[in-house]
Amino acid sequence: MNFSELGLCQELSQAVADLGYTEPTPIQEKSIPYVLMGRDILGSAQTGTGKTASFTLPMIEILASGRAKARLPRSLILAPTRELAAQVADSFEKFSTYHKLSMALLIGGVSFADQNAALSKGVDVLIATPGRLLDHFERGKVLLTDVKVLVIDEADRMLDMGFIPDVERIVGLLPPLRQTLFFSATLSNDIKKLSDKFVSNPKVIEVAPPASTADTVAQHLVWTSPKRKREALRGLLRSEEVKNAVIFCNRKRDISTLVTSLKQHDLSAVALHGDMTQSARLDALQKFKDGEVPLMIASDVAARGLDIAGLSHVFNFDVPGNAEDYVHRIGRTGRAGKSGRAFTIAASEDDKKYVGAIEKLIGKPIPLVGDAKSEAPQDASEAKPASRSKKKKAGSRKTEAGSPDTGSPETGRPKTGRPESRKTGSGRKDASSNEAGKSDSGKSDSGRNDDNRSRGGRSRRKQENAPSELPAPPECKGDTLQDTGHVPAFLLRS
Repeated sequence: MNFSELGLCQELSQAVADLGYTEPTPIQEKSIPYVLMGRDILGSAQTGTGKTASFTLPMIEILASGRAKARLPRSLILAPTRELAAQVADSFEKFSTYHKLSMALLIGGVSFADQNAALSKGVDVLIATPGRLLDHFERGKVLLTDVKVLVIDEADRMLDMGFIPDVERIVGLLPPLRQTLFFSATLSNDIKKLSDKFVSNPKVIEVAPPASTADTVAQHLVWTSPKRKREALRGLLRSEEVKNAVIFCNRKRDISTLVTSLKQHDLSAVALHGDMTQSARLDALQKFKDGEVPLMIASDVAARGLDIAGLSHVFNFDVPGNAEDYVHRIGRTGRAGKSGRAFTIAASEDDKKYVGAIEKLIGKPIPLVGDAKSEAPQDASEAKPASRSKKKKAGSRKTEAGSPDTGSPETGRPKTGRPESRKTGSGRKDASSNEAGKSDSGKSDSGRNDDNRSRGGRSRRKQENAPSELPAPPECKGDTLQDTGHVPAFLLRS
């Protein structure tokens, strides 16, 4: 089946053919005829299956007749992110080559003046993010009472990002008699309940199982340690034939760190995340699309809407905490029937849980790379007995290495810090009785030997002091000098 058989005019079919598309995808084949009939649509398809063209092409056909008025757009497309809105605008421009239709793009980070100038001329298609559209409406720069077709794209993402209250407010500003096209990557119960507020008797179109991945993407899993994640990523980048790749991180602060690390190892990369200005984001995205930079480090804000021609690889530097984000991330490659490769680097116990959730969602295990299985963390039940055995072994080594009598093999000091003679006190009494009956002979070698033996480990500890170490203080217990065992020599003279 070709595009002309779907009911599209010759000009549209020619524009599609000029872009290299010959056959419609399943979502396009099922959606376009019903959109041309004027039916509301509740559609779901996995990312990368041509969902954007399934509503852009019939909209151009519908809007071909008629004329836009100043500040009164004839159709409205809502997208959750700037990147996705810009992607839809780019598709509209390509498909409307043979039609004289005007378009305006309202996204944040761009001058209000330029957007107001486009609105004042009148637009057939208005593509916007919810927040920026409401900004223009509150300033009185746009009216929505003439909208004939409403498109809500990536509704599940809008729900996750908290945009639904803004969307509900915008829909309340539209005329009740309109055609609504509601598209989502998944049709969960929450999405179906949400769609009831916007569509009327819709045609439900599902062309893939919920949260399924494209067969054109080869998925791989790499286990490593947290400290070796960057090394593992560099190894994959050098071993794989990477034409261009998107590398996803969970946190924005990790993106700049990873970009710096890759540049230090002679790997060119650019960053793309929500904290960047719109001009910086567009500049980085353009460099990546033009092939000036082969690697782009991005957050999940870029997972929706990125359509890079011939993207060869996707790398998950961090395992996504939300299993559905995994589907959208790897969906950036393997698009339009082309093959792609996706690698996920896992390193922690939490990653093991996330990987399990992903495999449960997609319904199949992710193949491990090489001997990566040995790097995977063990279950807690398996790890505890091992830790106990290690403690036992460590305790036996300590017992063999040194005791209160023998001391440590390295220092010769008693491990307990207390000589054994102190436990009963008999050593101290013997010492005091021996010294009480001596005068000058107390200074003899035999007296000192007896005294040393009575004090046990304390005298041994004094002899074993390192050259730079101060001697340990004496143990001074008792009421008299003789009891303490430290009788000055001048008191013993006759």
